[in-house]
Amino acid sequence: MADGIETESRKLLGRLRDAMASDDAGQARLDKITHLIASSMGCEVCSIYLFRDEDTLELCATEGLKADAVHETRMKMGEGLVGRVAKRKRIINTPNAPQAPGFRFMPETGEELYSSFLGIPVQRLGEMLGVLVVQSKAAREFSADEVYALEVVAMVLAEMTELGAFVGEGAAMSARHSQAVLIRGTVAQEGVAEGHVWLHEPRVVVSKLVADDPASETARLNEAVDDLRVSVDQMMAMAGGDKDQQQVLEAYRMFANSKGWLRRMEEDIGRGLSAEAAVEKEQSLARARMGQAADAYLRERLSDLDDLSNRLLRILTGQGSNTGAEMPTDPILVARNIGPAELLEYGRSLRGIVLEGGSVGSHAAIVARALAIPLIVHASRVTNDALNGDRIMVDGEQGVVHLRPEETVASAFRDKIAMQAEAQERYASIRDKPAITKCGTRVGLHMNAGLMADLPSLDGSGAEGVGLFRTELQFLVRSQMPKRSELSALYSRVLDAASGKRVVFRTLDIGSDKVLPYMKPNDEPNPALGWRAIRVGLDKPGMMRMQLQALIRAANGRPLSVMFPFVAQFEEYRAARAEMDKTLAREARLGHVLPSQIEVGAMLETPSLAFAPTKFFEEVEFLSIGGNDLKQFFFAADRENELVRRRYDTLNVSFLTFLENIVDRCRETGTPLSFCGEDAGRPIEALCFAAIGITTLSMRPASIGPVKSMLHRSDLGEIREVIHAARDRGDQSVRPAVMEYLRSQTNEVRRLP
Repeated sequence: MADGIETESRKLLGRLRDAMASDDAGQARLDKITHLIASSMGCEVCSIYLFRDEDTLELCATEGLKADAVHETRMKMGEGLVGRVAKRKRIINTPNAPQAPGFRFMPETGEELYSSFLGIPVQRLGEMLGVLVVQSKAAREFSADEVYALEVVAMVLAEMTELGAFVGEGAAMSARHSQAVLIRGTVAQEGVAEGHVWLHEPRVVVSKLVADDPASETARLNEAVDDLRVSVDQMMAMAGGDKDQQQVLEAYRMFANSKGWLRRMEEDIGRGLSAEAAVEKEQSLARARMGQAADAYLRERLSDLDDLSNRLLRILTGQGSNTGAEMPTDPILVARNIGPAELLEYGRSLRGIVLEGGSVGSHAAIVARALAIPLIVHASRVTNDALNGDRIMVDGEQGVVHLRPEETVASAFRDKIAMQAEAQERYASIRDKPAITKCGTRVGLHMNAGLMADLPSLDGSGAEGVGLFRTELQFLVRSQMPKRSELSALYSRVLDAASGKRVVFRTLDIGSDKVLPYMKPNDEPNPALGWRAIRVGLDKPGMMRMQLQALIRAANGRPLSVMFPFVAQFEEYRAARAEMDKTLAREARLGHVLPSQIEVGAMLETPSLAFAPTKFFEEVEFLSIGGNDLKQFFFAADRENELVRRRYDTLNVSFLTFLENIVDRCRETGTPLSFCGEDAGRPIEALCFAAIGITTLSMRPASIGPVKSMLHRSDLGEIREVIHAARDRGDQSVRPAVMEYLRSQTNEVRRLP
């Protein structure tokens, strides 16, 4: 890199810093910057486009194009060369713009005079904020040094935009973090909540962007990198023999010692950036590449680099995770992702959780369900948009997050919360009454649980027992395998808290996306169909035996109900049952008190088990339909894939007919049957399940009231007739017919004197 270019770059950044420090209004400041860049680059044109909404760029300032085009020229993402730069987050450098793919002529700008085009993404931490463009009449391709210099300038522009240096009139120049934002995500735990943002990882604010003394900034950077390397070495020493942690930390060490990474940051400092700005520029590029990487391994490594950059920024700025901000009284946690142990530390203090990453079946989702906290995952850009203290509303039914909502939205949302609270008060009056339908059928309503903290809900919700206690949470939130004595003590406390009500313990359901921190993860192309649940237990009998021993000892003479997850064929159940029998025999030899009664069941989560030999239905002591997994396997639709998960209805005639076949087989053999899953807690679905003969349902505690209320008002025989009529007509789903029937019944009641 030539010293002359380096000096010119530093001069330009110095002028930009002065422009930013001036008292000019946002528009005047932006106009001055386009003039500075054009003159410094020796170009006739410099233009800055900023986003006015997610999909639309607006020309906000220009030197060289027609002034009338400012704030009038707009283009969609992907439209024209500017739109293509924004969509692809890649530079376009061409000596002949009119002949370049995607060129769009905009006569109002007067740009037809200019042949050369260089477009640079203006982005911060992977988020596109706009596009910086320079053009010239002479047909030439801009040099690598010129491109590099403008990348540095674009990074400064991004930071200035973030810091509010260009606030003016119009949507494109409105203050960031001030306007209302609607974010769509995926529901991982239902419920609605209003509160204020609490960032799990506070943003690092880089206020010093430009530096005059490259030598001093380089020394600061190298000192911080040395500190970073020491901290990584210390973490490796603390990780001990944990191979998984060691693997991650080895990646950290590789990046921390990368000469290329350090050299690129030193070159940015040579161009005039501060040490912090140079780190963030590299971090932004890593985030952008991470978003485009198709390979999972590459995404993980780029994520490691992103995390390491954060650590380096905190060392340079002195901004630790404790910023001094006080957690609001109504916190809604916002994070890129979070582990189960960290989430448990927050506990029930949280009103809601919004994650940029995560998944429906992630560890965090399991804990959120256990704590009954509304959770939205896949909330794109939320950590960039949200600031500590922002008002936020989480709709865990529609999968929508309202950040800094307008008053009309906030008012409607509060009405929704008030209506739900009023309904819950009404449900309290029927809490202690059994769920008996108008036709006299009693339906057993049980709750799902996974933590001791859930058990107070057993009485408060009106549940008759715990239809599913997820035992994997105690394994997921620890850094090492829990001891048998610890598990036994926990399970004993669960049975104590249940006060004699039935608790069904599901054995360890790990694998798929629930990987234990101390188990080596398997690189499986489709984990949901891979080595998980009962398959892990049978392949690692020591682990299964230890858990069964803990359950038997916890019962200590009381009744015990255990079920095995993800059983796909009869032999798997037989093998697991044999382990239980061997464990019971061993416990008896050791002199431990055996359960007064033991029932061993299975979860029916794969279609194959519905077609098992009759002998299976005779031997298994109870069956629980695991609706979440069964539905995705039945329709071949991943429940974490937004493109397909809403495509198939639980009340689809095919699925209901399949469930009816299971009911018939269980009825023939006298096998107790229940349905467990999210759909069990939805009143319309629960009503239809009961109508086809599934009269034991297990759901989250908050759903018991609404389901019980619906059952009290309904005649299952009439619902069954509606279902059969819809099937005979060839309807794809019975939902419309059932909804219409319920509406007619409601109207009939209203007409009565």
